[in-house]
Parts: sequence; structure tokens; C-alpha cells
Amino acid sequence: MPSAPHLGRVLTAMVTPMRPDGALDLDAAQRLATHLADHGHDGVVVNGTTGESPTTTDEENYDLVQAVVEAVGDRLTVVAGVGTNDTAHSVRAAQEMVKRGARGALVVTPYYNKPTQDGVLAHFRAVADAIDVPVMLYDIPGRTGTAIATETLLRAAEHPRIVAVKDAKGDLFAASEVMAQTDLQWYSGDDPLNLAHLAQGAVGVVSVVGHVAGPQYAEMVACVDRGDLARAREIHRQLLPAVRAMMMTSQGAIMAKAAMVELGVIPSAHLRLPYLEATPAMREILRAGLNKSGLM
Repeated sequence: MPSAPHLGRVLTAMVTPMRPDGALDLDAAQRLATHLADHGHDGVVVNGTTGESPTTTDEENYDLVQAVVEAVGDRLTVVAGVGTNDTAHSVRAAQEMVKRGARGALVVTPYYNKPTQDGVLAHFRAVADAIDVPVMLYDIPGRTGTAIATETLLRAAEHPRIVAVKDAKGDLFAASEVMAQTDLQWYSGDDPLNLAHLAQGAVGVVSVVGHVAGPQYAEMVACVDRGDLARAREIHRQLLPAVRAMMMTSQGAIMAKAAMVELGVIPSAHLRLPYLEATPAMREILRAGLNKSGLM
């Protein structure tokens, strides 16, 4: 396992705080990023799906990256979600976000238009060719409709700036095959499988539950590194109620924002349609899960 991953070990896919009128709340975003820096993180992903990127504008995304970099750029590796299903759009977004201070780029598989694997690879390479920071590919076929094939990942690994994968595909064996054949640094992008990915060689996590469990995931990563799987399992089991409450009650962004309001980190849980705020019943499930995991 590489001793110094390019993009950090514990990253949270950060929600994008919004005011009750729907405008971005950049002050709250800076407070949230600082909270994450203070609680176990060495990286953060902004403008990902958990950050409601399908409903934010390019200018909002650029301003958010700049605000987060200003707040924590000397403490966290700020990775910007730049992926769209339009390669030229993704290239422009990546270039501007790097200008605003992003030190890494997260590029999701193009969604909805379902390109061939050669098209997927060409998309990734075009973005990586256009910027001078490390690129993390994001494999989440449940959202995009297209999985990144193992052969495509092997070919992508030949690019000098494509260095990492955020894996939300749920295929542990395919992940181990790619790790065995490349130097790609693997990140669990699926909180229920964080320990499983780490145990077979992942260098870190890109988490939603990390909003509330950064120190615990940092300890889990450290335990796996030193071979203390017993303690890593204890942490995994401790967090099961929180993972279930945040990831299986409703969409992760909805529950993560609710959790940040519950913990007093951000003032509003507003989301843009088609997301709706957590209902009182969802919030009760959330509080129960966080309490059972010792996180409230």
C-alpha cells in the first residue's frame, strides 16, 4: 500500500450548504470544511453528487471550490468534482476549478448517454490531459448506467495523472483485480463496504458518513495499515447504525445535511429539487442511529 496517497486517506464527499431561499451559503461551506479538517480528514471532495452538482451552476461550483480552498486549502486536499456527460464541459470545468485552487479532480463516468468503453476512456483522458493535478475516476454504475470495465481501468492507469479510483460499483473482486495489476490508488466510495475495501488494499475512503465519523474512519484506516483488523472491525460495527441511518433511510445528501444541522455545523438543511429535506420521521431515525454509534 502506498505510504503517501496523492489525495489523502479520509475524504468526505461534502454537502453544499444552502440558505433557505436556495442560494449557496459559502460561509457555512467554509465552516463545514473547517469542521471536517478538525475531525479526522485530510481531504474533501466538493461539487460531487452529494454536493448536489446536478443542480448547481458552473459559477456556483467555481465559487464553492474557491471558498473551501480559502478556508482549508493548507489543511486538506481539496478535490473538485468535474465530471459531466459532456467531455468539453468537463474539461472547461476542470480547468477553472484547478485555477480556483483544487488540487485534484474527481471525474465520474459519463451518465445517461451510455458511451462505449473506448468513449469512457477517451473522456477520462481528455480531462486528465487538460489539467496538471491528480485525477480520481469515479465508478458508480447505479447512477451513471455504465460501469468502468476492468480493461478500461487498466488502460486508464497508463495515464500519468489518472492515479486513483473512487469505487461505488460494489464488486470487490473486480477491485482487487485492478489493484493487483496497476498502481491505481483505491478509495471506497460506498460506506457499507469501507472496511472490506481497506482490508483488500484500498488506501482510503471517500465517504458520506464521514461528515459525522471522520475520526473513526481515520482510526479504521490506521488500524488496517498496522494490521489491527480486530480493532478495525470494532469501529466498523460501532458505525453500523450510523451508516444504516444515513445511507439506507434516504439519499445520502439528504441525510448528511440533516446530520450537519443536528450537530450544529450548518444552519439549514435546504436542498434543491428534486431532493426534499429529511422528514421528521427520517430525522428521528438519524438521531437514533447517531446516538447508537456514539456520534451525537
